[in-house]
Amino acid sequence: MTNESANEFLQSENISNENTNEIKGIDFSKMKMVLDVPLKVSVELGRTKLLVNDLLQLGQGSVIELDKMAGEPMEIFVNDKLVAMGEVVVVNEKFGVRLTDVMSGIGFEENRQKEII
Repeated sequence: MTNESANEFLQSENISNENTNEIKGIDFSKMKMVLDVPLKVSVELGRTKLLVNDLLQLGQGSVIELDKMAGEPMEIFVNDKLVAMGEVVVVNEKFGVRLTDVMSGIGFEENRQKEII
């Protein structure tokens, strides 16, 4: 997601964009060198195991059943490390993910919206 579309999404969700240089006590202005390092972000829809024979039988229109139920939170990975959970949203006719739980040093922390209430 580009900075422009991220800002549009924040505005559409009424999420405050103030203090963008400081989140949870981290002063990003002191980390300028690493802020431009590219990271691989991926969202996992689900997993399954197939036998080679079953894989060879797949063709156009085949359906592969995954282990996740519809509506279940998606796992969000940064450089193959689980960092958050989220739900699928549509942003400007493209899929996106709204973060619902973010990993902390110990485990998942409560949804940031719950902290506001």
